[in-house]
Amino acid sequence: MSVAPSSDPARTGFDPARLARIDEHFGRYVDDGRLAGWQVVVTRRGEVAHSSVYGLRDVEAGTPVEPDTIWRIYSMTKPITSVAAMMLWEEGRFELTDPISRWLPEFADVRVFDKGSALKPYTVPAVEPIRVWHLLTHTAGLTYGFAQTSVVDALYRAAGYDLAVPPGLDLAGASAGMAKLPLLFQPGTGWNYGVSTDVLGRLVEVVSGRSLTDFLTERVLTPLGMTDTRFWVDPADAKRLAALYTPHPGTGRAVRADQLGAAALTRPECFSGGSGLVSTAADYHRFTQLLLRGGELDGVRLLGPRTVRYMTRNHLPGGGDLASLQPQGFAETVLDGIGFGLGFAVVQDPVPAKVPSSVGEYYWGGLASTAFWVDPAEEITALLFTQLMPSSTYPLRSQLRQLVYAALVG
Repeated sequence: MSVAPSSDPARTGFDPARLARIDEHFGRYVDDGRLAGWQVVVTRRGEVAHSSVYGLRDVEAGTPVEPDTIWRIYSMTKPITSVAAMMLWEEGRFELTDPISRWLPEFADVRVFDKGSALKPYTVPAVEPIRVWHLLTHTAGLTYGFAQTSVVDALYRAAGYDLAVPPGLDLAGASAGMAKLPLLFQPGTGWNYGVSTDVLGRLVEVVSGRSLTDFLTERVLTPLGMTDTRFWVDPADAKRLAALYTPHPGTGRAVRADQLGAAALTRPECFSGGSGLVSTAADYHRFTQLLLRGGELDGVRLLGPRTVRYMTRNHLPGGGDLASLQPQGFAETVLDGIGFGLGFAVVQDPVPAKVPSSVGEYYWGGLASTAFWVDPAEEITALLFTQLMPSSTYPLRSQLRQLVYAALVG
């Protein structure tokens, strides 16, 4: 399946010559070796205004990026898991204020890091339980081991929680292990990017009585026609999977990362609701259109429109932005003027970040430099796929916004 332009860009208010700058600009990243290849899709009012591919999905094999290339989307899994959880919420299966220990008893007596070192940490009891909304907003105090910015991160790594969970654990086992680690702060008092959506995925499993992969497939992906979005790539589709790259520390050129990239080719033991899916531009395009249309696409409704609007408002404590809550060392998105909703970053004010966007725009990205956004005010969606990690290597996301909004003239 591919995403072909469905109209004359001028009909959707875009200047075709200005849209062409997207390909020219990102083409230079490939031509000088910083990226292997990429794919971009821009829509307005439900019509595809721009769709392009460039470069190679596998440099060593010499195979080009094609419209149906499969990409590791890493943290772009999070919005899909969040939608799944909110589908259960719409059924009355839980309230956002419910303590998660009601379903995940391992989180009944969590502790919070107070002081000390990784060798001798001092913790205190949590004064507030982790609630469902804390998982959706990353305000639970959970973290990532690979962040390497705090003592708690070091404790995660020591317990085997780094880029992946310890071998041999399924999602239930991984969640139980995470519950034994101290929180970075008291639940609901700060914001920190971490394994919250993985725990949310476990909550989906327990509440629904289905594995996360089965629930997503049956209730989200298949109804939407997202047939290439899954937790691993079958052998028949392996050639479509883009290779994974990291920047050479000296030259900046893309260097193949086979050890990390190979994980997508086998069924995982742990279905990570925070980072485990692969997808295609056509599939994720359908997901963004579902969001833009208020939870419905082609006669399939997953969420009510008011639920989508509620999810894409700022839910951070005190109505603050990410910068005011001071997450340590976080580089996957800008922080100033950005709030966070139930599964998405939300633009509160585009001026502080110096990146063009609309108030109310919501978005997220993945570790390998993929990204998407939905702009309800302008009725725009945009997708960027490439496979370079970490995502902070180049300002690809802000540059795409710059080029897309510069091309919007009507």
